[in-house]
Amino acid sequence: MARRSSGVTLQQLQYFIEVAAEGSISAAADLLYVAQPTLSAAMKELEARVGRPLLLRSARGVTLTTDGAEFLGYARQVVEQVALLEQRYLGGPPSRRLLGVSTQHYSFAVDAFVRMVRRADSAQYEFSLRETRTWDIIEDVRTLRSEVGIIYRSDFNRAVIDKLLRDSGLEFRPLFLAEPHIFVSRKNPLAARERVTLDDLADLPRLTFDQGTNNSFYFAEEILSTLSSAREIRVSDRATIFNLMIGLDGYTISTGIISDDLDPSIVAVPLDVDERIEIGWIDHSAIPLTEQAQRYLDEVRAVVAGFGVTLLGQEPGPQPPGSRAPAGRGAQRGASLGA
Repeated sequence: MARRSSGVTLQQLQYFIEVAAEGSISAAADLLYVAQPTLSAAMKELEARVGRPLLLRSARGVTLTTDGAEFLGYARQVVEQVALLEQRYLGGPPSRRLLGVSTQHYSFAVDAFVRMVRRADSAQYEFSLRETRTWDIIEDVRTLRSEVGIIYRSDFNRAVIDKLLRDSGLEFRPLFLAEPHIFVSRKNPLAARERVTLDDLADLPRLTFDQGTNNSFYFAEEILSTLSSAREIRVSDRATIFNLMIGLDGYTISTGIISDDLDPSIVAVPLDVDERIEIGWIDHSAIPLTEQAQRYLDEVRAVVAGFGVTLLGQEPGPQPPGSRAPAGRGAQRGASLGA
């Protein structure tokens, strides 16, 4: 009986990471400047060495098996640590930083990404940030297109979101709780109110983020998604939603803290409903985060705490200039532009 060869090489791990990222052996071969048969053979040898299939091959390319997704997380850790070792002790060039983030439409997630990039200790990096639909965020993290996703839960969608995450091998990790607010233009008659009710919103256009083919109430980015509205407009990006708030006196429901630097024309008003919004991040439950992902999440916490928001298990931080914390009741506040 032939004995399985032992040992996995660093080159095989690097090859595997590139194949997983491209979803195609031929595309990865082009980027790596190796022949496709050579790369294909390297992947088959890697699978033989670990003793299990890592890739599902089809005419459309390759996808990761469950074992392959877990293996990819460890492969990234190894390659990153080797690069750091070479840089520190062997005088090698700075390692190329890698990270993918997918998020619902929250400004704090973008602000944290900007901070992370500015502080990246590397002359080379390859980062991606996708503001996208709820289903796509979960799929991005499941397939490791992104290492981290940022979404919200509520009493209404919790069971559905949690089941989908479990089935995908993912875990939700809470960041903070927020009291619902509406975002409206400063010119909107409701902008001067201390609080608003659902009845106050009856004649205004409700602005929501389109969820595409997975447009289930459970995947909506806004709470109270099952409530009917006489005027409803779906949009795909934050810039459009702000323009419609100003041009049509529309509103959207979100977490309530706004940076004056981001858009001084928009204000947040507490919404009088018995709901809370739980913001958190998702990742693979069985795969350790890379150091770069940890750095990003540290920046997320810093941005949120900087608005005076109470992180779950932490005290609120000092409020930065140019920010407006919502004046509504509730000890915990959210820090996004939730649109």
